[in-house]
Amino acid sequence: KAYCIALIRRYSSKVVPVSGAPFSQMVTDDRYAYLAGLVAADFPAGQAVMGHPGEETTAVMQAISKILNELGLNCSDIVRVDVHLSDLDYFDQMDEAYRSFFEGEEFPARTTTESPRLFGGASVEITVQARLRD
Repeated sequence: KAYCIALIRRYSSKVVPVSGAPFSQMVTDDRYAYLAGLVAADFPAGQAVMGHPGEETTAVMQAISKILNELGLNCSDIVRVDVHLSDLDYFDQMDEAYRSFFEGEEFPARTTTESPRLFGGASVEITVQARLRD
């Protein structure tokens, strides 16, 4: 029998400050990059937009894009997204900002849920899974 063992690597990104919390900002295996949830409160530049769901979404997606760039990826490599909103009434504001990070109608699979207590009082938290390039 042949076995294929995935090589798992854990990374800290230069985009967000190092956290003392017990998680990795990014983990890769042989096929995918998994990014931990990110909120605007996680990085100094994002804190300036706290309380504006559309602007928070833009700030978080810009940070995600920069994190992916560290692996030679971009938003077109994202295959799955989880969006947590502190209030589902923010959906349209989040959605308008979010869609600008993708070309045409090439969107990843996405789930959006209401999570009333996000870290740092954020309105939006986003986590992604991206396909690594060969």
